[in-house]
Amino acid sequence: MLLRERPPSPVAEVREPRFERCGVRLLLKRDDLVHPELPGNKWRKLAPNLRAAVAGGHRELVTFGGAYSNHLRATAAAGRLLGLGTVGVVRGDELAGRPLNDSLARCAADGMRLHFVSRSDYRRKAEPAVLARLLEAAGAASAYAVPEGGSNALALEGCAALGRELRGVSEAVAVACGTGGTLAGLAAGLGPGQRAIGVPVLAGGFLGGEVRSLQQQAFGGPAGDWSLAEGFDHGGYARVPAALEAFAAGFEDRHGVPVERIYVAKLLWALAELAERGEFPRGSAVTAVVTGRP
Repeated sequence: MLLRERPPSPVAEVREPRFERCGVRLLLKRDDLVHPELPGNKWRKLAPNLRAAVAGGHRELVTFGGAYSNHLRATAAAGRLLGLGTVGVVRGDELAGRPLNDSLARCAADGMRLHFVSRSDYRRKAEPAVLARLLEAAGAASAYAVPEGGSNALALEGCAALGRELRGVSEAVAVACGTGGTLAGLAAGLGPGQRAIGVPVLAGGFLGGEVRSLQQQAFGGPAGDWSLAEGFDHGGYARVPAALEAFAAGFEDRHGVPVERIYVAKLLWALAELAERGEFPRGSAVTAVVTGRP
């Protein structure tokens, strides 16, 4: 059941005052409902890779992430559901001797073997020699490797399906970005006259190059109309200052929609500010892709 194609996730309009004052309609693409344990872009990116792993006869998956990685949790859950072993290469060898946080504890409970590496080695994992050494040390040299965040050419094909589901729904479609894979695939799947907006949840300004590189790998060149709305990271990944927490809690109270704080809250905040700046014409609609749950 896990590897079957799933029906499109629902789209719902919400009446949010800051958008209504600007004459802009806000729609939510509820991709958090697409799978009970692999919500949103995690299922869309992982499912094509899981099919490839199973077809190739692999019995174990290995992937990469930080201590609070949603991707690590999703991969661990997928391994449990499919009966595959999982290995998580975790950024920060200083964490090895500490109690596991809730996120890593969930990974371990789902059967993931955690291997902590230094931050310097983690930054260099794209180098073939460093990657080979890391995988060997983790005992995962023969495992099917899924990149950090799940973003590779197969994943982009899965995310392009998200764009196709949203053709004609609104003039703009926005998604929060970590590694850029969802945005890269989403933009490729949208129809003529639609544009994709990515809201990076990490500071640094590196994401544009990543999106272009991923599209080159997956589609052979640029695909779709996309842009990045920088400056809404709220201090960096996993940072949820009081103002953002209050905003997310208020949105939940008004609409009964659970708002994941690290990605989705920053996306909704950014769209509200962009609407007030006149980024979206009066009478237009913008769709926010809800990629996960709290």
